Amino acid sequence: MYCVCKECIDEAIELFVDEYEDAPDMVDLNETEFADWDPPRKCDLCEEAAVVLVV
Repeated sequence: MYCVCKECIDEAIELFVDEYEDAPDMVDLNETEFADWDPPRKCDLCEEAAVVLVV
């Protein structure tokens, strides 16, 4: 699972596929609320704001 900015989406997809050998789902963090989890504010791969959850 990766929380990433728009610029890092391709890299996060590649990492996910390498690790799980399956295509990920992508969730827009601006349109989705989670009951028991607060997504990180920063991208997991850089310092930009996270906008997509790759899971």
